[in-house]
Amino acid sequence: MCEKSQKLISLSRRLSLYEPPPHLNNPARRQHGIPKSAKPKRAAVLICIFEGTDGELRVILTKRSSQLSSHSGEVALPGGKREEGDADDIATALREAKEEIGLDPSLVDVVTVIEPYMTRFHVTVVPVIGVLFDKKAFNPTPDANEVESVFDVPLEMFLKNENRREVEDVWMGDKFLYHFFDYQSGEKGFTTWAITAAILIRAATIVYQRPPAFLERRPTFWNGIPDKDLAKL
Repeated sequence: MCEKSQKLISLSRRLSLYEPPPHLNNPARRQHGIPKSAKPKRAAVLICIFEGTDGELRVILTKRSSQLSSHSGEVALPGGKREEGDADDIATALREAKEEIGLDPSLVDVVTVIEPYMTRFHVTVVPVIGVLFDKKAFNPTPDANEVESVFDVPLEMFLKNENRREVEDVWMGDKFLYHFFDYQSGEKGFTTWAITAAILIRAATIVYQRPPAFLERRPTFWNGIPDKDLAKL
């Protein structure tokens, strides 16, 4: 058994006290632009944080298989849709991480659940933050049907302007920015964008207790709150 990092212990204690602000966690606000007749769907993703060899906090990501029918080849957090046997969102995130990349749930200390996001496809995505104290105990075994590769990046990169670009888009009259974060791992390059980038920007903001170095301008349908209010949280 590895000796637990004091940095991760302190982070775990602080994050365990986190609660999403009520006005940001309000389902009614997340229904912005979503038809009332839409059948609700729920999913969860795992933001698995560990301490790198240089002491920086890193997060595990995947590149989805190019054979998938949706979001093929995109960078994503481990996760997926909730199943009937899942007790809660935490169970969904841990089960999906086990199935997708072989991450044993017993290695992950779940510390908090942050505010959900609503996609334009009517799926509520719940981010679950967990801490991996013993990174060496995790030997990735990706499911080739779902995952092309498993890699990790510095969590703090989602607060910086470095290796970031943006594209303006509009949906139902709502103008917003998509943020693209480029990361090079050996000879492979990865780009994190869309809702995965937004979730990681929010997670990094909570972990590092500071806002990003850029204007986010997220679409209000993701969780129904404008940047000017999000900056106050």
